[in-house]
Amino acid sequence: MAEAKAASKRGRAQNSKTAASTVSSAPKPKSFSKEEDLAAYREMLLIRRFEEKAGQLYGMGLIGGFCHLYIGQEAVVVGMQMALQQGDQVITGYRDHGHMLATGMEARGVMAELTGRRGGYSRGKGGSMHMFSKEKEFYGGHGIVAAQVPLGTGLAFANRYRSNGNVSVTYFGDGAVNQGQVYESFNMAKLWSLPAIYVIENNRYGMGTSIQRASATTELCRRGQSYDIPGIQVDGMDVRAVNAAADLATDHARSGNGPIILEMMTYRYRGHSMSDPAKYRPKEEVQKMRSEHDPIDQVKDRLIANKWASEDDLKAVDKEIRQVVSDSAEFAQSDPEPDPAELWTDIYRETAEAAE
Repeated sequence: MAEAKAASKRGRAQNSKTAASTVSSAPKPKSFSKEEDLAAYREMLLIRRFEEKAGQLYGMGLIGGFCHLYIGQEAVVVGMQMALQQGDQVITGYRDHGHMLATGMEARGVMAELTGRRGGYSRGKGGSMHMFSKEKEFYGGHGIVAAQVPLGTGLAFANRYRSNGNVSVTYFGDGAVNQGQVYESFNMAKLWSLPAIYVIENNRYGMGTSIQRASATTELCRRGQSYDIPGIQVDGMDVRAVNAAADLATDHARSGNGPIILEMMTYRYRGHSMSDPAKYRPKEEVQKMRSEHDPIDQVKDRLIANKWASEDDLKAVDKEIRQVVSDSAEFAQSDPEPDPAELWTDIYRETAEAAE
């Protein structure tokens, strides 16, 4: 009995050592150059202004179905995207407009898809949650919670199979992290040492439920411990911190070390979707985050403090971006609706044999 207890104790100690080794401290935020800060400011502001306009159009009844805004979380996707290279893939859930814009998809095409027009990226048939761009290596936009995680794992498998040096970045939220397919994906990714980066956008609320009420363990960066997948918790409101972690993660995955998890501690200012009044959290909580940790204001303040831009310079950037967004909204309202024949396209895969 004593020998068994000793063996059990050794096993627990070993497991604790292994678990601890899979969780790392976040790297120091990078020191951005003037050009990097200006680029980050512009990209995050484009997402913010686009989402504000999308919210307006939804309220006017010009956007139907579901619409999940990314306001407050802009630093996550912008910081990640700055670390990616040509050929790297991105896949996400239904809070996806920001990811589309960050990968270089045009504001006109994204907004036109929201209003169901021909010029949309899915020709008006996908709407807010189902847009794709193979050219930009953006693979959705998925409406089923956590459905993108095994798909993103499959993209990583394709990269490994082809030995192309690319990585896949799969975004999902704290509300999706308890789904079973997430852990099936983790297991396969580690078993096959896939170049997969899993980005958990922890905005603290899954729909209307606080993470403390939904998850037995709230440090989501630890969710890969049983698969020996390293995890890092990152300040997702600081684009420099995100980018530093993204550089580390891409180096890790690209070097053949297998998957890695980045938990981005972020915050959404709006409700889960446009139909959510967000009464489950106090207004003071939202206001405190806006006033003290806003990702765009942090960059703005830094640009001014370093004398890299003046208030007037940044107002000019904002004016330019507002014009781009206004143009996209006008296009999205004037572009024709899809031809009814589109109902029959993109349903079955056409092969050469079938065409003959």
